Amino acid sequence: MPRASTPSSADDNPAGASASVRTRRIRQFAREVLGYDGFRPGQERAMQSVVGGRDTLAVLPSGAGKTAIYQVAGHLLDGPVVVVSPLIALQRDQVERLAELADQAGAAAQLNSTLSAADQREALDGLRDGTVRFLFLAPEQLTKPDVVDAVAETKPALFVVDEAHCVSAWGHDFRPDYLRLGGVIEQLGHPTALALTATAAPPVRAEIVEQLGMVDAEIVVAGFDRPEIRLEVDHHADAHGKDQGVLDRVLAEVGEGRGPGIVYSATRRGTEDVATALADRGLRARHYHAGLKKADREDTQRAWMDDELDVVVATTAFGMGIDKPGTRFVVHAEPADSIDSYYQEIGRAGRDGDPALAVLVYRQEDLGLRRFFAAGTPAEEELQQVAGLVQAAAAAGMDDGVDVKELREETGRAATPLARDLNLLEQVSAVVLDEEGAAFPAEGAPSPAAAATQARQLAEHHEKVDQSRVEMMRGYAETTECRRQFLLGYFGEQLDEPCGNCDNCSAGTAQEHPGADDHDTPFPVETPVEHTEWGHGVVMRVEDDRVTVLFDEVGYKTLALAAVLEHDLLRTRA
Repeated sequence: MPRASTPSSADDNPAGASASVRTRRIRQFAREVLGYDGFRPGQERAMQSVVGGRDTLAVLPSGAGKTAIYQVAGHLLDGPVVVVSPLIALQRDQVERLAELADQAGAAAQLNSTLSAADQREALDGLRDGTVRFLFLAPEQLTKPDVVDAVAETKPALFVVDEAHCVSAWGHDFRPDYLRLGGVIEQLGHPTALALTATAAPPVRAEIVEQLGMVDAEIVVAGFDRPEIRLEVDHHADAHGKDQGVLDRVLAEVGEGRGPGIVYSATRRGTEDVATALADRGLRARHYHAGLKKADREDTQRAWMDDELDVVVATTAFGMGIDKPGTRFVVHAEPADSIDSYYQEIGRAGRDGDPALAVLVYRQEDLGLRRFFAAGTPAEEELQQVAGLVQAAAAAGMDDGVDVKELREETGRAATPLARDLNLLEQVSAVVLDEEGAAFPAEGAPSPAAAATQARQLAEHHEKVDQSRVEMMRGYAETTECRRQFLLGYFGEQLDEPCGNCDNCSAGTAQEHPGADDHDTPFPVETPVEHTEWGHGVVMRVEDDRVTVLFDEVGYKTLALAAVLEHDLLRTRA
């Protein structure tokens, strides 16, 4: 496939240079401009691949320096760098960081809905005339043909997809807007593509590569293990005991000088209650959730980064793009919705490499809330009504599409379920949503009835997978084995010996399990298998007496190995 044009000189053209020349230039820039004395696992290999002109998927732990990959490559490649990032705050943070290096690394700009039309034109003009080297934008911007055309004119050398797990329906944070990015890459002439994520199990990696149309992709996976983070679960039988347990844990950590930290709660009300209780006990505590005013959220972020707080009590709205290396603990007042989310959230602790703590304060009944969140397949009639309204508007000549407000008035439905319906209809190619959220019929869209059937089936599939993720979270909370072995096994990474840094290891209940390369293991990790009832899947974790498989149709299942072998329940497939 065509690539962005590059100079003819091998010394000026890293893609055409030898590996040794690329290595020298990468290390020189990283040392002299970024101040790096060395690289973290996976960084240099990913840089080598990208600078060599190869599509690359880099799966690196939180805090492992994923952004440095495109900062270095963007300097060494000939042409602008386009970075797709899901959050405007995250874009702003990266632009500010690059501004400090503008003289040597190139200027950066944002392109998003918060900017005026004049500022958006200025950003694109800067990309055209070379004064802007890095352009950060949300995926919604790339629904605009004029934006795609303007970017294509500049012949970008590198197209970066941050939080790339959002492109996968298997990912824990799937976003339909990401599905268009593969087509955009082709429209841009297929510049070198770099996909970045901190959490992606093997099936998610495969889908990222497929959805983005990556060619002969180099897949760089640094170890998921964060050995500096101690893993613990506190068990409680009742709600009062659990609530007190959260407070006791935080007070103990801060009281012993092991702060600051983050407490995650599943609800906005929960963040407010816990923050108030901690503040009443003398801690510098604030709550944070998406329902707060923007100014209040930004002030809490500032106070957190400026060391003015002992603890932030937050929903998952807090964390992405907020990098505080000295965070010493992360406490979950309720289980996360999946191991994927839990791993990403606890990964905000200990990024400086010093000892840190991750505690799940657990009451089994709290899983009911997560099961509730994971449930809720929409009625087929509701989906058909929405699809029909969108198609009827187009047939009536409404060239601007139908906005969400109009759909809410017509259907009488709340914003959240309506947004879910539109996302499902977009995934089955029935509607297209622009940046402002207006809905249009997709080209070649199925009839409203057919679209509704397909969307409901897709929703049922998502619900099964999401429910299976909740069950894996239960497994983590209730296991008596090494928690790190369980956590890493979820991502298809085998830890042959107990870690020695979790509560189960300390209690002596953890047991050793065979590694993925053990010749006695009938189903090694990442083996494609087929189940008589659940169809195709991939082996994710192997233990002495059980095997965990991620199935395409029903999600995660843990099977007793004896039953599997006795009844021939699993068969390997090519």
